[in-house]
Amino acid sequence: MPFLTAGGHRLDYERIDGDGGAPTLILLHEGLGSVALWRDFPAKLAAATGCPAVVYSRYGYGRSDPLGAPRGVDYMHLEALETLPELRAALALDDAILVGHSDGASIALIHAGSGRWPVRAIVLEAPHVFVEDASIASIAAARTAYETTDLRQRLARYHADVDSAFRGWNDIWLDPVFRSWNIASVLPGMRCPVLAIQGADDEYGTLAQIDAIERGLTGRFERLVLANCQHSPHRDQEQATLDAMARFIAQA
Repeated sequence: MPFLTAGGHRLDYERIDGDGGAPTLILLHEGLGSVALWRDFPAKLAAATGCPAVVYSRYGYGRSDPLGAPRGVDYMHLEALETLPELRAALALDDAILVGHSDGASIALIHAGSGRWPVRAIVLEAPHVFVEDASIASIAAARTAYETTDLRQRLARYHADVDSAFRGWNDIWLDPVFRSWNIASVLPGMRCPVLAIQGADDEYGTLAQIDAIERGLTGRFERLVLANCQHSPHRDQEQATLDAMARFIAQA
């Protein structure tokens, strides 16, 4: 797996071939994700759309550098406004569609909403715009599972430093100072079409998240709420998610 430096850290990434004239899909993983944890979904999405794709593990995840210090409340802003622009410049990703899951979806919103870099469209899975009680309860339950079940062992298959990956995400979300985190202010700056996909049974957030996104946008917005689906539509309802993304991307 190749590496590059962005945001001052060594990051692992993967490129997937596609039509050279098509926009590149940049996949932004969830709060416990990595290149490996996407499994084969990026390749399937690239095949379904004809687009090339780039997947990378953020600082603290996968084979990327482990965290050197706890995350701050602004960690998603730092990723969106510093690291992602450097990665795009390093890989010459001028024509891009962002595909973000959970934390990655929030990062996509911040990056595109800044209006500082061209973004053709964004696709959101289970995005967070503000902090809900349901999110905190599930993240607290994840901490208990990490300490008392085989969750740590299972996650260790996808992260070189599993404690860095888990604690970096879990600790900041459960810090009381994080309760005021809110990115609704970035939404009016969006100038590209947005597709939001969420599971009806999402344990980490309610439909109030995509309702807030729809209210805050001035441009084209589409939503898809999937039954029998929790926090990861691309795993829980893979075909429906692929079909919706491919149709939206073809129109972008």
